[in-house]
Amino acid sequence: MSFPLLTATAVLPAVGAIATAAVPAARRTAAKWLALLVSLATLALAITVLVRFDPDGARYQLTESHAWIADFGVRYELGVDGIGVALLALTALLIPFIILAGWHDADPLETGSRRWRPTQGFFALILAVEAMVIISFEATDVFLFYIFFEAMLIPMYFLIGGFGDRAHAGSDENAAAQRSYAAVKFLLYNLVGGLIMLAAVIGLYVVAGNFSLQEIAEARANGTLDMATNTERWLFLGFFFAFAVKAPLWPLHTWLPNAMGEATAPVAVLITAVVDKVGTFAMLRFCLQLFPEASKWATPAILVLALISIVYGALLAVGQRDIKRLVAYASISHFGFIIMGIFAMTSQGQSGATLYMVNHGISTAALMLVAGFLISRRGSRLIADYGGVQKVAPVLAGTFLIGGLATLSLPGLAPFVSEFLVLVGTFARYPVIGIIATFGIVLAALYTLVLYQRTMTGPVKPEVSAMPDLRMRELVVVAPLVVLLIFLGVYPKPVTDIVNPAVKSTMSDVHKKDPKPEVEAAK
Repeated sequence: MSFPLLTATAVLPAVGAIATAAVPAARRTAAKWLALLVSLATLALAITVLVRFDPDGARYQLTESHAWIADFGVRYELGVDGIGVALLALTALLIPFIILAGWHDADPLETGSRRWRPTQGFFALILAVEAMVIISFEATDVFLFYIFFEAMLIPMYFLIGGFGDRAHAGSDENAAAQRSYAAVKFLLYNLVGGLIMLAAVIGLYVVAGNFSLQEIAEARANGTLDMATNTERWLFLGFFFAFAVKAPLWPLHTWLPNAMGEATAPVAVLITAVVDKVGTFAMLRFCLQLFPEASKWATPAILVLALISIVYGALLAVGQRDIKRLVAYASISHFGFIIMGIFAMTSQGQSGATLYMVNHGISTAALMLVAGFLISRRGSRLIADYGGVQKVAPVLAGTFLIGGLATLSLPGLAPFVSEFLVLVGTFARYPVIGIIATFGIVLAALYTLVLYQRTMTGPVKPEVSAMPDLRMRELVVVAPLVVLLIFLGVYPKPVTDIVNPAVKSTMSDVHKKDPKPEVEAAK
């Protein structure tokens, strides 16, 4: 029997979470190091998965299948395609940086009413989220996916509500109330989406008789499972609604700015760079494979919603006074590009959307973590409280600039390639949508450059005059992310080679081919 590599990749952080939580309260530093070592070991397993994955091989690889709840047709089934393995690697890559960046975020507080916080719990919850996200990317049983899709809400709720940002204007009581509001809003929005999805999961079982993604998709493809049109559309909407909340897609997005604003910077990265990717990933894996005709039926409406997300998120980012909420609204705009690429129903669009998921994770992590280092020094999230930082902390300002330029998709940095592919793929089939979406690029340049100008340039404000530059631990966090942004911006082929065969299979699922160019290439 071969080694269950996919199971090990998910179980290791889960066991690590339990072990970290069990560390005695007096050994906080030991808990931190244990969590970091577990995350690095998980990264090593994820790299092994990546190395063993053959892009030209079977669609789902390293598969595992075991009986679980036989009476209801539920199996423990895992497998990764090119899209899943890319996002699995992204998750495993970012978690060590998140842990390092949040090294002191759960230390006991010396002042205020909250003098004690469970440091071990903070890092244990991060590892628990990692385990649940990884198995969500691996699950090929719909019911198994649903369990962990919902279960990850619990540790995220405690990370947002129990370990909020210290740089909060107002009293401790006001800060606690804001954190509680953000955590409850996050939980309620996603629980409602999950409950609607549960009804659709049950409906799918009634129609198909099992929960196996591969079996149902094959039955749909060869005609042995014929869903009534209205049934397929209702089931699709049940799944898509839950994924759109998680993504987040306008108008189901409003929980994100609150959650990212009140969470610590590393937890904000965990939300938007890791957890939210499960929503867009699931649109590709489940919506398009299980409900191809309904996906095509809903495409025009989804593209309009994605376009609104792009422009609306960017416009609100322009008007923000809070650094973290600005990044949150920028992420809403970026997720609009991802969803637009998925439902453009072209290989360029879907390849670009998958690449965008990876690149957005790296660029948002770089920008938000540097912003977190900045905020921790000044004790304020307000843009107006900064000025002239580049003169006193040039390395911090330089990395902040690179993260910002990646956010606006500057050529030569990783997000540019993915955004370009999404726009090309969308324009090929929906030119009006593609043209309007480019307005989001202009707005991205506006909010990014204005943010940098107001915080980093100009006269040095007295409050930042003694601000220290990035320390060694912070450089270890930021430098690899900057290197990846440049490398994948210049040479994205390693990622596109992995995801393109999976995208081709997805296009086949929905019976779509790329539009022929209007002008034939010269021979």
